[in-house]
Amino acid sequence: MNLSQYLTALTNTQSIEALWDMHTRKMASYGFDRLLYGFTRYRSGNSLGDPEDYVVLSNHKAEYTDVFMGQGLYSHAPMVRWVLENEGACSWSILGQMTEEGALSEAERKVIAFNQTMDVTAGYSISFESISPRSKGAIALTAQSGLSQDEVDAIWHKHGEDILVINNVAHLKIMTLPYSGPSRQLTKRQREALEWVGDGKTTQDIAILMGLTPATVEKHLRLAREALSVETTAQAVLKAALQNQMFVMEV
Repeated sequence: MNLSQYLTALTNTQSIEALWDMHTRKMASYGFDRLLYGFTRYRSGNSLGDPEDYVVLSNHKAEYTDVFMGQGLYSHAPMVRWVLENEGACSWSILGQMTEEGALSEAERKVIAFNQTMDVTAGYSISFESISPRSKGAIALTAQSGLSQDEVDAIWHKHGEDILVINNVAHLKIMTLPYSGPSRQLTKRQREALEWVGDGKTTQDIAILMGLTPATVEKHLRLAREALSVETTAQAVLKAALQNQMFVMEV
């Protein structure tokens, strides 16, 4: 499959699970066998928002993600700092430069030490162009065990342009696909009720349209709010829309 055919297949995927399976296998063919993708729409100042609202995809072992993401180590990672301040691709060789220049904090040095224990030592990070001041997406491509950073840089010199294009397309496609993350997936009825609210219908209108009682409609809306971890129905409509859980095709 050539690059054009692969990108066509990637853009035609109908779920994040299918896309991620394709993407991890493709990146592994270039020598990057462990990936960590993250995206937020809730960035504000120095905060990336509530971690429960992130889109996070990874094929790292749980021993790594449970600490790096679960314990918040990522917030002190020097390459995350680079990602937030830049766009494009960056070799992890920059970490050596940061170390020599004394540009790393104690917390950042601890992240590097942890990564070394987990064999996360060579790779590239890609910071995607932001679509709004509140959004940020990035992916860390970790090279397979045994590859040095010099060898990874040689791979990038030869294939970097294609790798960057593939990741950009994957990122753009991910933003169009339903993703519930830690929140529970909305049921069909919950989604339908929110869609009618988004269309400006009242509870009484929705009850007639869905063939339910107003009390049952209110129940579906309450459960939708709980699933999305929000307080108001307006917030539920917005969050469901941002997660691409509304007006989706049944597959």
